[in-house]
Amino acid sequence: MSAAPPPAPLPHPVSVVGIGADGWAGLSGGAREALREAQVLIGGARQLDLLPPECAGVRVGWPSPLRPAVPRLLAEHRERRLAVLASGDPMFYGIGRALAEELGPEGLHVLPHPSSVSYACARLGWPLEDTETVTLVGRPASRLAASLYEGRRLLVLSADAATPATVAALLTAHGFGPSPMRVLEQLGSEAEAYVDGVAETWAHAPGDRLNVIAVECRAAAGALRLGAVPGLPDEAYEHDGQLTKRHIRAATLGALAPAPGELLWDVGGGSGSIAIEWMRTHASCRAVSVERDPVRAERITRNAERLGVPDLQVVTGAAPSALAELGVPDAVFIGGGLTAPGLLDACWQALRPGGRLVANTVTLESEALLGKWYRAHGGELVRLAVAHAVPVGGFTGWRQAMPVTQWSVRTSSVSGDRT
Repeated sequence: MSAAPPPAPLPHPVSVVGIGADGWAGLSGGAREALREAQVLIGGARQLDLLPPECAGVRVGWPSPLRPAVPRLLAEHRERRLAVLASGDPMFYGIGRALAEELGPEGLHVLPHPSSVSYACARLGWPLEDTETVTLVGRPASRLAASLYEGRRLLVLSADAATPATVAALLTAHGFGPSPMRVLEQLGSEAEAYVDGVAETWAHAPGDRLNVIAVECRAAAGALRLGAVPGLPDEAYEHDGQLTKRHIRAATLGALAPAPGELLWDVGGGSGSIAIEWMRTHASCRAVSVERDPVRAERITRNAERLGVPDLQVVTGAAPSALAELGVPDAVFIGGGLTAPGLLDACWQALRPGGRLVANTVTLESEALLGKWYRAHGGELVRLAVAHAVPVGGFTGWRQAMPVTQWSVRTSSVSGDRT
């Protein structure tokens, strides 16, 4: 089937106007003119209430859920001058993204307002370029865990008035209880206010729902330290022994070579460590972990939430049949089940041109299979061996872990060429 044709362009560009808590008074002359001229005004109820009577266009509130309604509302009002209201900067975690996806940049006239993050950094004296922003609007709070590093400054976009208490509890649970917090409410308005405290002793009642949370990350003494590169400590994971150990995991992620926006299939997920650390390398990295054991699949979900990547998709089922409806991967890791009939073939054929496949094994049978594929397709076949120093009586000796055979290969960059 051919792709559906793109929608016809609107007769007039849609004005996308950022508005802050200071309302009409804080808008530029150009933004005010766009709102006065609009025949239809779309926005949240709070934003629409900030407009004076001289903005005479028909006022339409966003329904819930918002994203699926965007194409319908644009089509319904396509013949009229349309203005959409957004909080702060429309292109920063705002409605501007959805509108650009529907209309393209040429279909929009964006008039941004200072974002709450810009206001917060101005009040705190924090350089914007050195401050990480994490949004919890419509997203699980556990996403914050992936950004917790000693000395890091974070701005958290709150979902509601209860978010500060949720953030304080999460920080404490992850060993960052000593972290100072400041809640900045109604930024840019006459009602602007601040509440200060420390995560582990946070006892403030919920305040205004329009708030941003500033966090200076401070780890508690003895807290487990998680680095920013693959190879997290094994004790960071809940597992039953089915875990790619730290040093092998770091080498495996190095061979998989994650890049922003890419999708990984983690086949035979075990504890989910490869998929989790793939996603932790960049916020836009995506992964699917396929695990046939339902108990382990639930454990993968818990590990993903605790380590800050709750968007990890976990599929319970046996490969290769469980791979049928997944997105096209940029990389595939096979950590178990290599000898299952058709598994390697299915993973190889699923990869997009230029994709990578990495397979690990400790058994002679699977090693023989990898040798066959290596002879047919090339790549790199290596044996990884790790030994740990352990007490031997009153002395110290080496204890060898089972060696791991790893095959890594890249498909041709030409579509359809798998040789």
